[in-house]
Amino acid sequence: MPATINIHEAKTQLSALIARAEAGEEIIIARANKPVARLVAVAPPPRRRRLGEAKGLVTIKPGFDELPDDFLEQFS
Repeated sequence: MPATINIHEAKTQLSALIARAEAGEEIIIARANKPVARLVAVAPPPRRRRLGEAKGLVTIKPGFDELPDDFLEQFS
């Protein structure tokens, strides 16, 4: 269950609340005990992939796609 903090308390403890959000906790900020905002950590941007970065890591053996004739007949 997320923690609910009033605005005044949130202002005085903002750094601590941000640290809690970074740790995965969800903080609800309330005005007069009515929720008005949610403080959560921002997801890091996805890592950009480079073309060819797995080059040399995968090898395909000769004949990997050869199947027995009777096996292929089962799908006709």
